[in-house]
Amino acid sequence: MRVTQAFRFELDPNRAARFAYNWGLERCLGALKEGRPLPTAMELHREWNAWKREHAPWWVEVSKCAPQEALRDLERAIRNWRQGRADMPHLKRKKSLDDNRARFTGSIRVFPRHVQLPRIGKVRTKERTHKLLALLDARRARILSAVIAREADRWFVSLTCEVERPDFTPPAGELVGVDLGLEAFLVLSDGTRIDAPKPLARELRLLRRRSRQLSRKKKGSKNYAKASLRLARLHQRVRNIRRDFLHRVTTLLARTKPVIVMEDLSVRDLGRGPLARSIADVGWGTFRRMLEYKTRWYGSMLVVAPRGFPSTRRCSRCGHVEPELPLSRRVFRCAACGLVLDWDLNAARNLCSYGLAVLSGRTGSSPGTYACGDPSGGGTAMGRSTSHGSRKQEVAGCLCP
Repeated sequence: MRVTQAFRFELDPNRAARFAYNWGLERCLGALKEGRPLPTAMELHREWNAWKREHAPWWVEVSKCAPQEALRDLERAIRNWRQGRADMPHLKRKKSLDDNRARFTGSIRVFPRHVQLPRIGKVRTKERTHKLLALLDARRARILSAVIAREADRWFVSLTCEVERPDFTPPAGELVGVDLGLEAFLVLSDGTRIDAPKPLARELRLLRRRSRQLSRKKKGSKNYAKASLRLARLHQRVRNIRRDFLHRVTTLLARTKPVIVMEDLSVRDLGRGPLARSIADVGWGTFRRMLEYKTRWYGSMLVVAPRGFPSTRRCSRCGHVEPELPLSRRVFRCAACGLVLDWDLNAARNLCSYGLAVLSGRTGSSPGTYACGDPSGGGTAMGRSTSHGSRKQEVAGCLCP
């Protein structure tokens, strides 16, 4: 199985891409103002080549990939804006962490402690690259591109590769439903609870203090630069703790569970409410994205229940659906059969039953009714492509209690 995978290394040390991106955006904004058609990335690149010879002779020292890929990113950003998927692109700032990155294509080579990039040459890495080198030597990987980015005062190179991964057999075990929450990050239908580290909540007091210290410094001074770096390092620490936790949890689930069922949450809409900061701190969207590609890597399957599925309001024993319940209620009480169960565990068991219904083509509540009224089963299955019949046999003995 060939997949696209990134290998990330910290560099031990160019803001050229930012300059070209801003140059192209100004021309696109001018075209919009004058009512002219927006130029494509190729048209911008031709105009750029003519412009730089007269106005920027220092560009001969920069790889051609930096402006070329930056203008392609600009074209993609404008397309997303016109299609309503993103906001209007903004000018990149010199001191912004997210704006200081550049993509390179072409001749990229990897050595035990170095990465060779076009025009830049060899750049030393702070860690060994033996894992990627072994794949390259065995011809099981091919480098597609490299992205150099800055985080606080550290530089990283991310190598996007096409990797030949072994075909894993489905892990042994039971189908599980996964209910995401804030008190417990996730609750499995077998009763397992995993708490999130919530690094933002832990460091929020220090973040506020360092933000106040930065606001009191004079912009452009050395003290301002020092305070800005201290704040950026703290943000990086919060991000790294969250990313490490999500990688560990998703790898554990993908390696040990044959079928994982979760609900399709609208994280963007939920992130606009009063719980926005708490939801961002646990990283629900990143968890879903990681789980999607890791289930493909390790041979398991991800089934996603639609947003209309009443996992929290449905009784996992009799199927009775309660009316809207307040978020403060943490115990589910069924008015029909009298079941009293933890809110999250009840939702996880409902998702488990939904997964079995999708794999068999029927719902678990009433025979003869398809899942959510959809004749095709109603769910979204992602991961290893497996027929429902064979998968149903594999998980036939794992009905949720």
